[in-house]
Amino acid sequence: MNIQWYPGHMTKTRRMIAEQIKNMDAVCEILDSRIPLSSRNPDVDELTAGKPRLVVLNRVDQADPAATKQWAAYFRSKGYAVLESNAKSGVGTKQFAAAVRELLADKLRAYAEKGQVGRVVRVMILGIPNVGKSTFINQVARRKTAQTGDRPGVTRSKQWVPVDAQLELLDTPGILWPKFEDQSVGLNLAFTGAVKDEILDTETLGCHLMAYLGERYPESLKTAYKLPALPERQPEEDEVAYGYRLLEAAGRKRGFLISGGEIDTERMANILLDEFRAGKLGRFTLELPETAE
Repeated sequence: MNIQWYPGHMTKTRRMIAEQIKNMDAVCEILDSRIPLSSRNPDVDELTAGKPRLVVLNRVDQADPAATKQWAAYFRSKGYAVLESNAKSGVGTKQFAAAVRELLADKLRAYAEKGQVGRVVRVMILGIPNVGKSTFINQVARRKTAQTGDRPGVTRSKQWVPVDAQLELLDTPGILWPKFEDQSVGLNLAFTGAVKDEILDTETLGCHLMAYLGERYPESLKTAYKLPALPERQPEEDEVAYGYRLLEAAGRKRGFLISGGEIDTERMANILLDEFRAGKLGRFTLELPETAE
């Protein structure tokens, strides 16, 4: 499955980031805590030119809590400040301003020594499409300033968002990168809805997700689909074939039958993706820090 997703506006966004970064005091990178590595644009390090970084692990309510702890420790070991959040409910967003000021404590002291007390701190907010960036900004600003949506590509232009008298955010459109070299990255982005469903084969995507959940989170899968046991993966069976058998098992339990007694696996795949994205199946993390090295 060759997933490529790079609309023209993303090239324009890259140029805008490069032009604006010199005016920024810090960068806030919002990641999906279920896929912290796959939801990091590899171009960001180069584009942001060594600016102090705050990493926000968003959607922690949907991620495996033990894995989130590992990821927070991983990013701190890289020298980044880390904030865990659930932007929809507002968890973690109230700590944002304090986290930024702590990150920039030395810089703010230097400003104060120069008599620049109360100087406005400017933070660029970056993130891939549909990572919850606009929802996070609205929670931090305590009002609806950024347009939100449950699909990628809602924010299309930069906008300044004042948080208080001394803090301003620059909201930027979500950008991906021209090509996903690693298929697992493309799949993870597709599972979480960061790329539009129209460019993918939903049934194949559902097979990959089912196979992963069946091997890493079998008890959650059994509970979600009321399966007494999961089919065992055979030694010669590839991921898609195993995932297809799991889709069939779940579809049979849900009663998704079509003519001839066949199971409607395409319908089951759509249901699986919808329920996974809504957090209805449990709390899952699809990659761990050891995959980052």
